Amino acid sequence: MPGAHAENNPVPFTPNGIGGNSDNVDVSAFADLTQHEIQALKTRFNLADAHTHQRQSGSQDKIVSRLPELWYESENNQQAFFEKRFLDAFFRLHRQPTARTMDRTLLSYSASVSTMVAGMYLKQHEMSVSLIEPCFDNLVDLLRNMKVPLSPLPEETLAEPGQIYQRLKEQVETDAIYLVDPNNPTGFTLLPHGLDGFAEVVRFCVDHDKLLMIDFCFASFALCDSRIGRVDVYELLEESGVTYMVIEDTGKTWPIQDAKCAMLTASRNIHNEVYNLHTSVLLNVSPFVLNMVTQYVEDSIQDGFASVREVITQNNDEARSALDGAVLEYQKPVVGTSVAWFRIKSEELTASQLQEDLFKEEIYVLPGTYFYWNSPALGERFVRLALAREPRTFAAAMERMSGMLTRYER
Repeated sequence: MPGAHAENNPVPFTPNGIGGNSDNVDVSAFADLTQHEIQALKTRFNLADAHTHQRQSGSQDKIVSRLPELWYESENNQQAFFEKRFLDAFFRLHRQPTARTMDRTLLSYSASVSTMVAGMYLKQHEMSVSLIEPCFDNLVDLLRNMKVPLSPLPEETLAEPGQIYQRLKEQVETDAIYLVDPNNPTGFTLLPHGLDGFAEVVRFCVDHDKLLMIDFCFASFALCDSRIGRVDVYELLEESGVTYMVIEDTGKTWPIQDAKCAMLTASRNIHNEVYNLHTSVLLNVSPFVLNMVTQYVEDSIQDGFASVREVITQNNDEARSALDGAVLEYQKPVVGTSVAWFRIKSEELTASQLQEDLFKEEIYVLPGTYFYWNSPALGERFVRLALAREPRTFAAAMERMSGMLTRYER
């Protein structure tokens, strides 16, 4: 629940002279989604990046009031103490008891850093990758910048557990498979089938000697969904003998000004090599950041993710009510994440055009073209909205966007 003071705050507004003006900004010239998100940070209604911009809940406000205490506590204990306490809390929240006992998780400041380390491993071994499509394009950019050959793995390949093995056998010719679960932007996940879907992917990788890479950065939203939840994926990975790398992250979950921690866990047979690559990039994550983030993790354990779930649910309902109609069609996700995915119903209207038109109204959304990294034309049928926003601000954005969409109705 938002803190009691939150609804008294005015809707944030960026004056035109400080970046709110869309004049002379060609959004079609941007090279990637992050460049769009940078521009969106200057826009009145930023519905672009999936970072958390909602206010603190009541219990989270109490954590903020303790920041000086947490600071001095961080000075008075060793780095290893905060690392161990954070990992224990994180994997406890995510119901991954196997990972809690392995002591092979490497910490960094962001999932992009962890992905970069994974990309270095792929590059050193001259490995090619089948990457899920659609997905957030910085995964593509990071791997391409490291000259890792990529092939698309359509999300539909994984839709039916009983067919996953055969479809992977027919489609995958690369050295590694890279999945995002739940997927950004669609909310697709293998989790409704428990371990069945993951087990088929793992079985294929073991039988065909493939490296399995999984991005779990949105996995907290599976915990928020009572129909889904999580299972101990690490137990399956460890017992199967598959070679794997798993990336997790706190950055999409709690509203803590982009202070975060990412995790990279590798199978035992490659851990030492991955560790050596990791230490070439980073010494440690700030003990203060670890200490603070741990408090938010424990808070979500206590409230059953209510502070995260309720804001996302409220804004998702608002978006669906305001926008699902003649122009846009809400795409129901398998698991609700912090983004909403809409299909454009009109064949004459593209995502790129809709984004440009909305930008002129001080609303910033992301076109699907970048998510469909191998087939941008498919992405012209979709736009993505971020939901982790203060509800009052989000409702104002939906009101303006809904009114603007009437221009396209016939």
